[in-house]
Amino acid sequence: MQERLKAQRGQGMTEYIIVVALVAISAIAVFQLFGQTLRSQTAAIARELAGEDGAAESQAARSAAERAAGQTAAKSLKSFTGNADAAGGGSIGQ
Repeated sequence: MQERLKAQRGQGMTEYIIVVALVAISAIAVFQLFGQTLRSQTAAIARELAGEDGAAESQAARSAAERAAGQTAAKSLKSFTGNADAAGGGSIGQ
């Protein structure tokens, strides 16, 4: 009975570690995609709180967000490997 209880605790801990790892990986991916936007927005907020003009940082955040949106729209499974036209007779590595 004691071994079974220990095995269940170990399984619970393993599941917890897997969930935490998946959350960490997703957070890294989101920060990778929107990191510049977040940095620019934080800089704009800090400048505004200090009584300075944060318009330049706000514009930088806006343009970074537009670039990130463009990158997500352009990525698909076809473009992942770089040979989207391979099935249509194109060569690999175009």
